[in-house]
Amino acid sequence: MKVLLVGAGAREHALAWRIARSPSVDELHAAPGNPGIAALGRCHPVRPDDGDGLLALALTLGIDLAVIGPEGPLVAGVGDDLRRNGIAVFGPSAAAARIEGSKAFAKEVLRAVGVPTAETLSVARPPCVVKADGLAAGKGVFVCRTSSELEAALRTVQGMGGGMLIEELLEGPEVSVFALSDGTHVVPVAAAQDFKRIDDGDRGPNTGGMGAYSPVPWLDDLEGLVDAVHRPVIAELARRGTPFVGCLFAGLMVTDDGPKVLEFNARFGDPETQVLMPRLEGDVLEILAHAARGDLSRTRVGADASAAVTVVLASPGYPGSSDYAGRTVEGLDAATAEGALVFQGGTAVRDGRVVTNGGRILSVTGTGASVAAARIQAYRAVELVSFEGAQFRHDIAAAVDG
Repeated sequence: MKVLLVGAGAREHALAWRIARSPSVDELHAAPGNPGIAALGRCHPVRPDDGDGLLALALTLGIDLAVIGPEGPLVAGVGDDLRRNGIAVFGPSAAAARIEGSKAFAKEVLRAVGVPTAETLSVARPPCVVKADGLAAGKGVFVCRTSSELEAALRTVQGMGGGMLIEELLEGPEVSVFALSDGTHVVPVAAAQDFKRIDDGDRGPNTGGMGAYSPVPWLDDLEGLVDAVHRPVIAELARRGTPFVGCLFAGLMVTDDGPKVLEFNARFGDPETQVLMPRLEGDVLEILAHAARGDLSRTRVGADASAAVTVVLASPGYPGSSDYAGRTVEGLDAATAEGALVFQGGTAVRDGRVVTNGGRILSVTGTGASVAAARIQAYRAVELVSFEGAQFRHDIAAAVDG
């Protein structure tokens, strides 16, 4: 199978790492990819949002399956262009990807099928949550417990130029639940928990994610959550004539009144993918292909009994600025020798050296028999890699009992 992986982040590196292990893969291509992915396949200088360029590349290479990683190309309809020209695509259409691209649309779908979610408020008054309606790279959600926090959030979201939602502030642990769909059938994958704030103790501004772990020891009914959330939503999208093909990622908060949906994402998460890919059983490439071709009816996706913990190393200005280029990244081989997986995100190659080129530079992933063991390996490896000004959280999965 000839595969085209669209994207350039650590999520795509994790997907590439797992796809490259499949006996089904003949050629692995990426657009644009990154230095880590280049060690596994061939990278091409085509932007993820360049639909015409991706289509021309796919047709030239004779691609059998396109796997689209980031949300931007999905919402823009890049997958639609490829499908219309006979290429199987893992990733929803633009119409189905609205479940992530518009929080207002997601609310409408949730209400239609009666899936619990945070109530929308007509008046902005603390405590509440302010959300940008469109895509915001994980940085469009603001928890406002004071009037000053609310005023700052409203200014920021208004500056983004799109709509906004005001929601009640829910309390409880958050969990990310993943399921695959071929447009009709829905298959549970696994759950993870990520860490969105930049600083230890869940302080500071939201980011795209500073770390994650899987499994989530206190979550014992994955199938029940998928039954309650994913299946009704995917059935509703199909009923509307916009079947969802790909990975539906539900961000849930487990409140005293039960799980409620915070948001949907129309793809694998980042950094959650970095802890899911080491745990999934079977031929992941074949599973993605079955979904893309509408044939998940006899497919089961399982995760093994191991655990994984990812720690993200970010640039010193992140999340305020992601323009951090040219600093040499040291210690990649040493971290790998420690047994860790190092997935590259914001990197490039200059004069034969791997250098920084973005906000979230690396995702260092440890694995083990328990979350605690995986965490030890991850942080040992983190100490072996470095670049000027690197920042990371020291408390990823620290409070996990398991």
